[in-house]
Amino acid sequence: MAKRGRKKGANGEKRRSLLLLIAAEEFSNNGYHETKISTIVQRANVTQPSFYLYFQSKEAIFQELVDIFHQKLMTLVQQSLLETGLEKSTLEGEITGRITNIFTFFKEQPDLTRIGFYMANESREIKSQIASQIEQNLREEQMNGYFRADIDMHTVAESLVGIIERLTETKLLKGLTKPEKLANEIVRLLLYGMIS
Repeated sequence: MAKRGRKKGANGEKRRSLLLLIAAEEFSNNGYHETKISTIVQRANVTQPSFYLYFQSKEAIFQELVDIFHQKLMTLVQQSLLETGLEKSTLEGEITGRITNIFTFFKEQPDLTRIGFYMANESREIKSQIASQIEQNLREEQMNGYFRADIDMHTVAESLVGIIERLTETKLLKGLTKPEKLANEIVRLLLYGMIS
């Protein structure tokens, strides 16, 4: 017998994924309080009792979307650590590629990004954890000789999260800039500064 929240079979997983996709769109477009389970199930062409085979409540499906966002973003940030032994001449491209991966995830999952990065109660905590992981990465990269020893990596990590957060909202999610261009601008600013 299937546990609540997981219905066995390929059709069950497809239906569950569809409910998550539609719920993400609804929450992103209408906000948490204005989103109704009745709208989600109507758009998914399932009954309301079917919804409860997969999710206990509106809160449960919203929380799962937040958790999916958090897990995917944390994985990308963990994978952004530069490996040892890179040539200094390749650093700009390597760092740009890793930040591009984060922006690409946000662009490909705009609803999930709005939910996890901006709407969720725990969005501040998510950003704090991301900043901590970035700081950990930067300190290791600093010890590997990639960055100056006199730079406070806590400040860099917090600044980077702030820049990413703001540019995602004002440029990326509005379709004004591509992930690669944003990443390139950020990396050049952080690596080379503003002085001509």
